[in-house]
Amino acid sequence: MTTAEDFDRWYADRVESPVADELVQRVLALPADLQSTSLLTGQGLDEVVAILGPRPGQVLLDLACGRGGYGLEIVRRTGCRLVGVDFSAVAIEQATRRAAELAIPADFQVGQLTDTGLEDACADAVLIVDAFQFADPKLDALRECLRVLHPGGRLVITTWEPVDPADERLPLRMRQVDLANQLPEAGFADVEVTSKPEWREIEQRFWQESLTVDAGDDLAMQSMQDEARRVLKGFDLRRRVLASATAPPR
Repeated sequence: MTTAEDFDRWYADRVESPVADELVQRVLALPADLQSTSLLTGQGLDEVVAILGPRPGQVLLDLACGRGGYGLEIVRRTGCRLVGVDFSAVAIEQATRRAAELAIPADFQVGQLTDTGLEDACADAVLIVDAFQFADPKLDALRECLRVLHPGGRLVITTWEPVDPADERLPLRMRQVDLANQLPEAGFADVEVTSKPEWREIEQRFWQESLTVDAGDDLAMQSMQDEARRVLKGFDLRRRVLASATAPPR
């Protein structure tokens, strides 16, 4: 899936799949109210919140927010203000509805990784969970993050990088991820990129367990199992990473 229309259908299918949501919450050890369509674990979320460090009243931009689950949970924990941006209109509708159900104030809108539609220096922190590989061009997405951040603001990205960037068994979009070099080139300071093998172990268990579920006519589970087969086939070709950086003074 690469287009907004692809993801619109994917998110629409997910609404009808409590089995998929239960599997994600249980294996990734996520809070009960957090609706995720990504693979960041509960432990990983704890680490992300500690790095971002949003304070009450500060603005967190959850970029490629999907259904808004991680951003809404961070608001619940910290009291920050949430802005969510995603290129799927269906995801934005679902995120807006979920925020209302949880009585959490948030502003969700349609936008791109490379063009959020937000004002300069409007955010204190930016989070991209498991979506950076879809950015095209990737440097443009990082420069957009820098543009919307206050000086001193923090960026956190969770994603995957190729073990061998020349390995054509991986999609080109994955082979182009190289945050240790791309973040400084985009203008960020204090860059740290850390491998997270413990996240990777949970991710592998998640994909393996998803294949044991009777998908029946559940379109979301069918899609998840198709992805599981593709991912597990090339699982050792990627490494799981957590990247952080700071917007320098202008």
